[in-house]
Amino acid sequence: MDHFIYRDGRLHAENVPVAEIAAAVGTPFYVYSTATLLRHFTLFDDALDWGPHLVCYAMKAASNQAILKTLAQAGAGMDVVSGGEYARARAAGVPGERIVFSGVGKTHEEIRAALIGGIRQFNVESEPEMRAISEVATALGVVAPITIRVNPDVDAKTHAKIATGKSENKFGIPIAKARAVYAEAAALSGLKVIGIDVHIGSQLTQLEPFRQAYQKVAELTEQLRADGHQITRLDLGGGLGIPYTRSNEAPPLPSDYGDLIRETVGHLGCEIEIEPGRLIVGNAGILVSQVIYVKQGEGRDFLILDAAMNDLIRPAMYDAHHEIVPVVEPDAGVDLAPFDIVGPVCETGDTFAKGRLMPPTAEGDLLAFRGAGAYGAVMSSEYNTRPLVPEVLVKGDQFAVIRARPTFDEIINRDTIPQWL
Repeated sequence: MDHFIYRDGRLHAENVPVAEIAAAVGTPFYVYSTATLLRHFTLFDDALDWGPHLVCYAMKAASNQAILKTLAQAGAGMDVVSGGEYARARAAGVPGERIVFSGVGKTHEEIRAALIGGIRQFNVESEPEMRAISEVATALGVVAPITIRVNPDVDAKTHAKIATGKSENKFGIPIAKARAVYAEAAALSGLKVIGIDVHIGSQLTQLEPFRQAYQKVAELTEQLRADGHQITRLDLGGGLGIPYTRSNEAPPLPSDYGDLIRETVGHLGCEIEIEPGRLIVGNAGILVSQVIYVKQGEGRDFLILDAAMNDLIRPAMYDAHHEIVPVVEPDAGVDLAPFDIVGPVCETGDTFAKGRLMPPTAEGDLLAFRGAGAYGAVMSSEYNTRPLVPEVLVKGDQFAVIRARPTFDEIINRDTIPQWL
């Protein structure tokens, strides 16, 4: 569910007409719904209300300060994967004890910053990283709380580029080595082992891969406790998918996911952490673009938009599908025609859809990409010296620009000319 609906034939973001935002900020732009963000966070929080838990928003999905602050005020923790994301979370007012640090390549500088600023735990990805965390913590005279991310070799049945729980993936340590690695961690003076971490991938549309992974985590918990480790927290990752197409079977609900967690690991008495990102923010955002030209080609027609792959790279990178709808609602029963929907970047890969059936569309019309809140703005770039597009947050009948579009001068002036030129 989202809060982008047609009213009187015009697409609205909550109570604000999308065309009104376009007139104020120009196209293309991202717009997010506060009501959708909060609803989706609450669904996860409620799904785990049977025991102690923390929902840590995976801020790599969308990391604007306004989004982080909205979720933090609702009680969310944050899952960060870089020093920059850690700094963003702290700048948004999230206390260190509600920040989990994930990611396979934590540097000594990032580890130090998190230990000084406060951290709930590091999710350790490898033995060398574990030793590095202990070394930095010891030098600071503190003890770093850690979980160790285990790779359960479970096929998440998702896109190969976002699968993280198979043996050939770069993430975590093989679960077969876990007991030996935990034994080493317990012997390092700068570390305090508090739990286990697992994350098998993103955009999962079935619960069975989660079940397989969590059953392995439950077995490992019992083994580690028998070895003398105090396992009090289970970080179960995120990855629950969203329905990018309305015709597809809907992914499981957060309530179903919560029931599965209770069934597989609830008997262990551990505090549960989950790290949803896409499901919280994906359907909470749309990308709005304007048609520049309608072009007739050889055997196909094109809608050329002012948005491009640098603004929304998911279709080019993942062959991802986004529903693309007109901001002005078409008449019922109107004839549809196939179009390739493309951007102006000088790459054939700058294609959002091929042969997409669309209602009659003219130059100047506004189109909206649904389900664009996750991995949209955060993955955008200034390729072709195209400015990053504005981000807008809506709450009820109000909207605010939460990231402005830079000018060409601002982009160019970031460059520095050597003195010999």
